[in-house]
Amino acid sequence: MPETQELKTLINLLKSKTPLTAMLAPAFVIDFPFPQIVGKLKRLGFKFVIEVAVGAIDTNRQALLEFKKHPQKKLITSPCPSIYQMIKTQYPQLLPFLSKSDSPMIATARIVREKFPETKAVFIGPCVVKKIEAARYPDLNILSVTFKDISQVFKHFNIKASAKDNKAEFDLATCNTRIYPVSGGLSESANLDQVLKKDQYRIVSGIKEVKAALAEFEKNNHIRFLDILFCFGGCINGLGINNTSLVLAQRKKKVLQFWNQCLSKQNDLEKL
Repeated sequence: MPETQELKTLINLLKSKTPLTAMLAPAFVIDFPFPQIVGKLKRLGFKFVIEVAVGAIDTNRQALLEFKKHPQKKLITSPCPSIYQMIKTQYPQLLPFLSKSDSPMIATARIVREKFPETKAVFIGPCVVKKIEAARYPDLNILSVTFKDISQVFKHFNIKASAKDNKAEFDLATCNTRIYPVSGGLSESANLDQVLKKDQYRIVSGIKEVKAALAEFEKNNHIRFLDILFCFGGCINGLGINNTSLVLAQRKKKVLQFWNQCLSKQNDLEKL
């Protein structure tokens, strides 16, 4: 596999002992076991490892706030830079409806800047075009790499699984928004059905479905909200994922299991 520029940059940062915070996208469970991945990242040299799901909480909050401020507002939400670029170039008339909320990556990078200001934020996810989004926010100084990239980095530094990794923990973590990489994850975690009726919003993924939904959104004023992911099925189908042996349903199952296990544990703790 050829090295990307982002991979080379990360290797150099690790060699120079630059303080880094890993921002791990929730689709990571498709490629890496938990909590071992957290331990491996820390042994690799990351000072902190946090879930991008933490930033997604703020993404939801911002989007819902837009509705509260403007009760009749129509809104298009997507964490995908590809969707942003497509609307900007092919559907400029819909730009006013594009949510101003930060994507989970950007929201998480803001958390890193606040809580770990001495470190550089490194996004690790399934998306090969997140670097385009990162470039739009130079003040946050984000390096975006894929799961494929980080696997190459582990090999480069000969970081292998260790029993010690089984006790590793995120420095910042959450449960509810771990469902984000699955199509409809935003709507589910934001409890959108408590804000809008089912027929007032659409959950779509994949370029054909997205184009059809945008056309409907423009013509039908009853449609108030679009929850869009560019890749069919969501970020679980991103090109930066290593594990191509798993079909889409199996990938979704892994994410949902990780999400549900966390929610169940959280509920049990609340009962104590």
